[in-house]
Amino acid sequence: MKIIVVGAGIIGALTAYRLAQAGAEVTVIEARQPASAASGASFGWINASFYLDEDHFRLRCAALEAHRRAQDDLGTTATVWSGCLCWEEAGPGFDAQLAALERLGYPVQVVERAAFAKLEPAVAPPERALLFEAEGAVDLRQLAADALAAAAARGARLITGIEVLDIQERSGRVTAVETSLGALPADHVVVAAGVATQRLMQPFEVPLPMLHRPALILRSEPIEPVLAHVLVAPGQELRQTPDGRLLAPTVASHQSDDSARITSRPDVLAEAAMARVSALLNRPLTWQEVTLAARPMPEDGLPVIGACGPEGLYVSTMHSGATLAPLVAELAAAEVMERGLTNAQAALLAPYRPQRFTA
Repeated sequence: MKIIVVGAGIIGALTAYRLAQAGAEVTVIEARQPASAASGASFGWINASFYLDEDHFRLRCAALEAHRRAQDDLGTTATVWSGCLCWEEAGPGFDAQLAALERLGYPVQVVERAAFAKLEPAVAPPERALLFEAEGAVDLRQLAADALAAAAARGARLITGIEVLDIQERSGRVTAVETSLGALPADHVVVAAGVATQRLMQPFEVPLPMLHRPALILRSEPIEPVLAHVLVAPGQELRQTPDGRLLAPTVASHQSDDSARITSRPDVLAEAAMARVSALLNRPLTWQEVTLAARPMPEDGLPVIGACGPEGLYVSTMHSGATLAPLVAELAAAEVMERGLTNAQAALLAPYRPQRFTA
């Protein structure tokens, strides 16, 4: 079975790996370089404490388990299970967040000021915070590279720097993808092209409305290890990478940020964010790099996963791939290879089919 995966971000890379693992003949086509778009500029927080509804919560919880399977299967060091300390909300908002997560059965602990100071001695401690020990962080560039290498070891091929212009079909079935350098035949096509997904679906009259959600992520100069957890403070998310760099979005509440455009210069926003980080850590810090990414955000904020349009066409696009990619890759590969899903797996995907946008 010849399968073309369009896109080598984290969704495409892991899907290609799972397809190759299942015995498919896989070719991945990427217009730039692997994980060079949204995946390469991701904050990389793996979590289920942020969710839009209970179905979304269950999907994200299942994704945490899938991350551990992918880590074991690939032998990757890209994922670190650091846990997360969150005190974004205070007062009644804090209590409401805690109660909601406890009701859903999510593992959460309340950490008081003194205990927080022991966990994160470099951070000005809040009165109380929520500790999510099951959460972590991932370097999506490394994870994508590891997944593509494992796929290549199983015969998968990667084409980079070539844009997919459209998808060809005949008699209601996909036959090839048309690239800037000619057509490549395919029995199945998986579109994991991030913000380009909408364009590729349009010829098939598959409604896939996408929002414009740009984001900036900054990196500091390398410093000695000062953070042990992902931090979600009021007005700032923050973590430290294994090479010592502090990684932070330039906006508050990055997970739920709904800004359609960036209205200030990136250096100005980076300076403001680094000032917040400096205050949080009580030391002067400077940023070295700020990166823009267009987050692939369907109109309702929820993932789009499933077959649509002509037979053999499958779509997989969402925010946040950092959390969801390993699970989505497993389920998409099973469906494309026609190996079926369990009832539990089918229930996880049911709310996210592309047909929900059809009038």
